Amino acid sequence: MTVLLREAIGDRLRHARTTQRRTLREVSRTARVSLGYLSEVERGRKEASSELLAAICEALDLPLYELLHLVASDIGAVTQPVSTPAELAERTERPTAPSLEGGTLVPTVVGNDLSDLRIQPMLTHRLATSIEPRGAVVAA
Repeated sequence: MTVLLREAIGDRLRHARTTQRRTLREVSRTARVSLGYLSEVERGRKEASSELLAAICEALDLPLYELLHLVASDIGAVTQPVSTPAELAERTERPTAPSLEGGTLVPTVVGNDLSDLRIQPMLTHRLATSIEPRGAVVAA
């Protein structure tokens, strides 16, 4: 199943707006975007420029980085193959040396009511070691 970026962004923008119980007209005025164009962006019919996305996010009091993170999570949950319980058990039973691998992403339902339900990935276990900031980054 192919998920288009513009559709995932539109879904998240519409979800943010409806969760705030705001109308298209109100957000379009605040963002200084035409109502029709905002509607097209929310429906995934138009690709929004970075400037337009920034204006819509500002109107929704939604940081752009948060929108992009949520969209990436949505796309990852749809496109990532889901492990069976047996595969997950096999991975967790094997002793492993400390590493920077965080675990397996599995879909989980996030939300408070039916209109808010989303499938998002979550880690099956915490990092085996802590990641400490260092002075220099070395590419391998």
